[in-house]
Amino acid sequence: MSNPEEKFIPKWIAWESTQRCNLKCVHCRCSSDMEAAKGDFSTDEAKKLIDDICEVSQPVMVLSGGEPLMRDDIFEIARYGTSKGLRMCMATNGTLITDEVCQQMKEADIKMVSLSLDGSTPEIHDDFRSCPGAFEGTIRGAETLKRNGIKFLVNSSFTKRNQHDIGECFKLAKKIGATAWYMFMIVPTGRGEDIMNELVSKEDYEEILSWHYEQEKHEDDILMRPTCAPHYYRIVPQMAKAEGSKFKRRSLTFSTGGGKGCIAAQTICLIDCFGNLKPCSYFHSSVGNVKQIPFKELWFNSKVFNDLRDFKAYKGKCGDCEYLNVCGGCRARADAVHGDYMAEEPFCNYIPPRTAERMAKEAEELAPK
Repeated sequence: MSNPEEKFIPKWIAWESTQRCNLKCVHCRCSSDMEAAKGDFSTDEAKKLIDDICEVSQPVMVLSGGEPLMRDDIFEIARYGTSKGLRMCMATNGTLITDEVCQQMKEADIKMVSLSLDGSTPEIHDDFRSCPGAFEGTIRGAETLKRNGIKFLVNSSFTKRNQHDIGECFKLAKKIGATAWYMFMIVPTGRGEDIMNELVSKEDYEEILSWHYEQEKHEDDILMRPTCAPHYYRIVPQMAKAEGSKFKRRSLTFSTGGGKGCIAAQTICLIDCFGNLKPCSYFHSSVGNVKQIPFKELWFNSKVFNDLRDFKAYKGKCGDCEYLNVCGGCRARADAVHGDYMAEEPFCNYIPPRTAERMAKEAEELAPK
């Protein structure tokens, strides 16, 4: 393998600035609520974290949570990140956005704000978010951002309870003026472990991603990207080849995928509010704490991170798959379902030729002679 310091550089880092949140969503990866711990990064420690990250690269840094707007010093931290050359963004549920908040976003040079909309109606979204009035609050937040000239994208998360509304969610994102729409396929971590039986089936998963391809192929008004759905990067070349087209996907200026599915520990990571470093926002286990071990050392020398960069070591169907280098399977989902982050993607129904050949050989060996 080539020098990881040349090949794998962080381009996108989410920092869980707080676990506190004014909502209590059914799928929340960090089980946020109003009583959750605030996190133990002081303002100065947050700035030191930014300094440490800058020793490695100058990535997009997403101020996440919980709800980041529940931190009084969030814009001081954002301004500091901007001053160090980072592209600062913010992930919020949108319900706390006001004209005053927008002014602070501008002063801190927040490049992009992401809002969460998991339904096209109050009934669907508020059920998913476990909070009456959440839908109206998010729509109001979007209107406020638009009025103040601040770009925003919409993240929509789906399980069986709201997958019927995917098309309408997409239409709503366009209607309210989003720059991009990211369709999230739930990874069962945090509070999301409680809805394991609500995860979209393999068959529906494939159908939904095929629908996304058809929409994206003809869409000029809004950028689209399925998230935590790495096998989309298999589906796109398969469908394009089948119809004889040369479909080329567009991306945002801060997109990190580079045409690849799962990029956990390759170009992205999460730092939680206590300083624990994880390969992505949905990975259960930590590889170390940035308060105790420098970020640079953890990024380049962590066993888990380097395992995830060794594609030849992937197991099962993923290890056999000809699309491994563009897909990779969701490592967090493999970890959550199989208890092994190197195992095959559990929600992909594609059978690679090598797997089919091996299965046929095994069946032949087991057949009565």
